[in-house]
Amino acid sequence: MSDPELSAGETYFCTMENASALVNIRVQRVVVAVSVLLFGVKMLAYLLTGSIAILTDALESTVNVLTGFTGLFSLIVAARPRDGNHPYGHGKVELISASFEGIMIFVAGGIIIYESCLNLFQPHNIQQLDAGILLISATAAINFLLGAYCIRMGTRNDSIALRASGRHLQSDTYTTLGIVAGLILIKLTGVKWIDSVSAIFFGGLILVQGYRIIRQTVAGIMDEADMELLLQVIKVLDKHKLPVWIDLHNLRIIKYGPLMHLDCHLTVPWYLNVNEAHKAVDALEALVAQNFPHALEMFVHLDGCMPPDACRVCPVSNCPERKRAFEERLEWTFDNITKNQKHE
Repeated sequence: MSDPELSAGETYFCTMENASALVNIRVQRVVVAVSVLLFGVKMLAYLLTGSIAILTDALESTVNVLTGFTGLFSLIVAARPRDGNHPYGHGKVELISASFEGIMIFVAGGIIIYESCLNLFQPHNIQQLDAGILLISATAAINFLLGAYCIRMGTRNDSIALRASGRHLQSDTYTTLGIVAGLILIKLTGVKWIDSVSAIFFGGLILVQGYRIIRQTVAGIMDEADMELLLQVIKVLDKHKLPVWIDLHNLRIIKYGPLMHLDCHLTVPWYLNVNEAHKAVDALEALVAQNFPHALEMFVHLDGCMPPDACRVCPVSNCPERKRAFEERLEWTFDNITKNQKHE
């Protein structure tokens, strides 16, 4: 049962936030359990074969385990409701978790390349390749499917931590496939240095993946604008705007976790009473909520129109205070809707 002191918008926000958070936590628990299991399988494959490439893959899996627990902790914290110390919620902890995961991926890539270079000049004896190939191939398939599931659920619930976990699992898959290919070539040719070269190549791919995750999370921590989301919101608002919404400007959007926070200045006819103006704001919030699957929190500053200049772009047909004829519909674009000035 919702808190009677909460507004309809706040109740909607809390319901969506908690529901998506619980799903994210369940998915991340599966990720942790599977990561521990696959780490054990890879260590078994290394003990059977003695392949340095398999060892580096197993070392990369220790990162899966560590970041899996970190991601689970961050999702649990992010699911906590807003409080006096955190009025915007705890969603940004996901950015910290994903940053840590990106750093660990980057470090793992560096370790893999370093160990592979050493093995290139002092190759280890490799044995029981058939068993090693079978075990490692199974871990690759499981990681890829689990990673795809994490990315899909993270995208659906706007969880950057869950998407980071998914990309990490899939990057582990690509590394493992390269290692499997190298093991097959070694079995066919007997050339041992292939083991190290394949590990070096895929270690480089892991470095790139780690950098991308770090870049994305730093952008979120710094509240960098999500240009794609911002343009989508502007397009929806311009297409469905009501006549009473004379102008919209100073639009800003911040999104982290399941929450999208939107600020803007809305210009309405100056003679509207408080209830009428509030209905215009409710309609704006409902439009955004219907078109974007996020928990939504909006702060709208109301401005009264300034006749006669505003009359030129005001489409209110029965306006009792019109001082000038309506001339043209004001198109809302990125250039004018994000500026801190009225467009009269």
